[in-house]
Amino acid sequence: MVPAAALSGLDALAGELPTLVEPYLDELVALRRDLHAHPELGRAEVRTTRVVRERLERAGLKPRVLPGGCGLVCDVGEGPTAVGLRADLDALPISDEKDVPYRSTIPGRCHACGHDVHTAALVGAGLVLGDLHQSGRLPGRVRLLFQPAEEATPGGALDVISAGGLDGVRRIFTLHCDPRADVGTVGLRTGPITGSADHVLVRLAGPGGHTARPHLTADLVYALACAITDVPAVLSRRVDPRAGLSLVWGRVQAGGAHNAIPQVGEAEGTVRSLDAAAWERAPDVIEEAVRAVVAPYGVRVHVEYTRGVPPVVNDEACVAVMAAAAVRLIGEHSVIEVEQSLGGEDFAWYLEHVPGALARLGVRRPGEEASRDLHQGIFDVDERAIGLGSRLLVGAALLSVW
Repeated sequence: MVPAAALSGLDALAGELPTLVEPYLDELVALRRDLHAHPELGRAEVRTTRVVRERLERAGLKPRVLPGGCGLVCDVGEGPTAVGLRADLDALPISDEKDVPYRSTIPGRCHACGHDVHTAALVGAGLVLGDLHQSGRLPGRVRLLFQPAEEATPGGALDVISAGGLDGVRRIFTLHCDPRADVGTVGLRTGPITGSADHVLVRLAGPGGHTARPHLTADLVYALACAITDVPAVLSRRVDPRAGLSLVWGRVQAGGAHNAIPQVGEAEGTVRSLDAAAWERAPDVIEEAVRAVVAPYGVRVHVEYTRGVPPVVNDEACVAVMAAAAVRLIGEHSVIEVEQSLGGEDFAWYLEHVPGALARLGVRRPGEEASRDLHQGIFDVDERAIGLGSRLLVGAALLSVW
């Protein structure tokens, strides 16, 4: 699927590319550690945006900050169409539990999902692509997309798109750290690689009353309990099981006294799916199920369903590009096939407009038995993954512009 001319072009550069990345490796590790020590939450990545912008400007590039002041877009090279490379900037509201020199300096905030690694890798790719352009060896245009608020709902991908970040882009690539894969490996999959991720809030209301006389009021806590237990079961009978539609509650709240039936109760959770068609149907199916389950108890029902992200569906041709780049620039046996995850990724919004692919970048230290999973305060990486990520992004871009 990858044109022979493009493969020949990359093969001719493959021996030299590691030496083009190498001069930046120490700087990229230092950048990652600086970002890790100064994490910023979604749509508040002001310092992170400034640090990235200033480094790209020093390289002679002309980044454009997004209208909200967080995130930026930067074109490298020339041409009527561009290949997009995307990284996310934001951290999570999680405490850093590691004892390392670059531990978060901001209480309750941490780069626990590897976005600092993604950003450093894309900066590295941008610097190498800039060098290639200056030497006349970049035969096209590459757009660097440093996106805010990937962890937010709605995600920052929509900010980039609304600001014209995809204008002229014909395909797009991104990386995501994989703590279950060794550094030096690249996980790929054609078709769905992540699930959808939405938010649902169920609020029940009634007159309240004494627990001695539930028949004279609406037993709201019992009705809420039925919704919590029965609605996920209903979904398994209303939606094709192969779609993997999953409703998991994360917060339940009702009442304040043991002998009083409350007037209001809430359950809040996430809805995830492996299938785009099931994702489209989910809001209607879930609201119908909630109303049907609690109907016998005489409570008022409010269901608030918020779209998060659709599944990331990798394009076959773009996966072939990333696989070819990985084999040539990381190693012959670097590519591994990965399973689809129910975790959400707002990279999916870009793929609603242009074809692309997400690759899982191995970040586990070889021989390390315990994986430091994503969204944990102990999450950390083997920093050799940064330079390898830069190589992979450069390779995918070059195979797409040749």
